[in-house]
Amino acid sequence: QVPLVESGGGLVQPGGSLRLSCAASGSLFSIASMGWYRRTPGKQRELVAVITSGGSTTYASSVKGRFTISRDNSKNTVHLQMSALKPEDTAVYYCNADAFMVGRGRDDFWGQGTQVSVSS
Repeated sequence: QVPLVESGGGLVQPGGSLRLSCAASGSLFSIASMGWYRRTPGKQRELVAVITSGGSTTYASSVKGRFTISRDNSKNTVHLQMSALKPEDTAVYYCNADAFMVGRGRDDFWGQGTQVSVSS
């Protein structure tokens, strides 16, 4: 069972908006922080935004004011509302969760990634 499933990526014009969603499977418990990371070819994966179970948020300086992370603890979902998108936001976006899984213990879990492309 895939622990995290992302949706919502796609192609958008500069200045446009996209909303990414990520749902944690029933195999994950005691989810602490959830977040979004991204990777472009030739670069390391970088933090985009993270939100704790209590709702505290952290953003990369490059997306602050344009992206908003939110979370529904009752559904174990996390969302990333992206606005004023720029070509440099083009990347594969990955959902992340700090959670517990039976047989694996507490660990970082990752989704399969969803492509976001910003181009005219």
